[in-house]
Amino acid sequence: MKKSFLRKSKEKESEKTEQKEITSLVDPDYNRKKLFKKGVNLMADEKLEDAVEVFEQALRIDPENIETLMKLGYTRFHLDDHAEALRVYDKILDIDVTNPEAWNLKSLVHYEQKKYAKALDAVEKAVESDPTYGMAWYNKGCFQSLLNQVPEALESLKRSIEIDVKNARKSMRDRDFLNVRAEEGFKRIEEVVVLESIRQGYHTIGAIVWTTYIDSKDVETALKKLMSKGLIIQNEKRVDGIHRIPVWDLVPEVAKKLGEKKKGLFGITTKKLPPPVEDLKNLSIAIQTAKEAIEEEDIEKTLNVFDEFIEKSRSGEQMIDNFFDEHREIRLWKIRLKDRGVDYLIDNKEKMLDLFDNVESTVTKKLRKEVA
Repeated sequence: MKKSFLRKSKEKESEKTEQKEITSLVDPDYNRKKLFKKGVNLMADEKLEDAVEVFEQALRIDPENIETLMKLGYTRFHLDDHAEALRVYDKILDIDVTNPEAWNLKSLVHYEQKKYAKALDAVEKAVESDPTYGMAWYNKGCFQSLLNQVPEALESLKRSIEIDVKNARKSMRDRDFLNVRAEEGFKRIEEVVVLESIRQGYHTIGAIVWTTYIDSKDVETALKKLMSKGLIIQNEKRVDGIHRIPVWDLVPEVAKKLGEKKKGLFGITTKKLPPPVEDLKNLSIAIQTAKEAIEEEDIEKTLNVFDEFIEKSRSGEQMIDNFFDEHREIRLWKIRLKDRGVDYLIDNKEKMLDLFDNVESTVTKKLRKEVA
């Protein structure tokens, strides 16, 4: 029995070796991808110098591959090799001048060099390229604060929070916003953070301080303002059957509205995105989920997310209209995955990721065009 098992294992190993050889012949980018993956693994192990060497080897195969250049620049940045990091990001921008991630990363290099005006100039180009890029808006606010452009910094921070509420909490402990913390606009952001903390189930001052990083005095001030605006109410909770402590809850009507998310964080009605933009954003999110599932070799998650691209009631119609061949390929993959399981996923992993990378690239360009 053991001999039979070993023979089958060797046969399977031989088949996989042959498959790799065929893949390397058919896919001219095979070696670059192999080196790229090796470089990413080295980055994860914090072997940054080794990662740089591997990424540079990959670039000898394809000198203008943006994916590889982005990782090389990021690795150089974390090695504090600012000049080389800037050189890499400039090369990316020579290839694609509207790449928002490259502009944002370039701004962070200038920030580390304490060249805040240059950092602001770069990050402004990032938000021009992608007005929905929340992290770039947040960085823009930081740089404006450091340059003492207080009203502009608050506006940029608010824009970043409208895109991603987590930026509000992050700003509470960010020293780059010291110049604007005394401003009324920033106090309103503190109120938003406190309100969100209560909505998430933190009802005492201690719990709110712990979750928001706002000091207790400012939390008390924010609670008073929220109460005066009729957004929260104060109650009491008995502790140990003897002591009573104050707790705060959302007014029922406010709790209902926040749950439905009909209003923006600053009392401004959130604009509904036009259907084409909404559809593209949903498709972009689904692509990210699919890539994560494939990378993790999670077959159940992969099968579930494939339905997003197949079913007409979801993004299937969009796929048929814009990516007919890819839609057909994903349908075929789903059938094969059900029949052959995780082995099929592993063997076709690179092909799947390539397809979704190509679709994502097209979707991103269309999204930028629609937003513009």
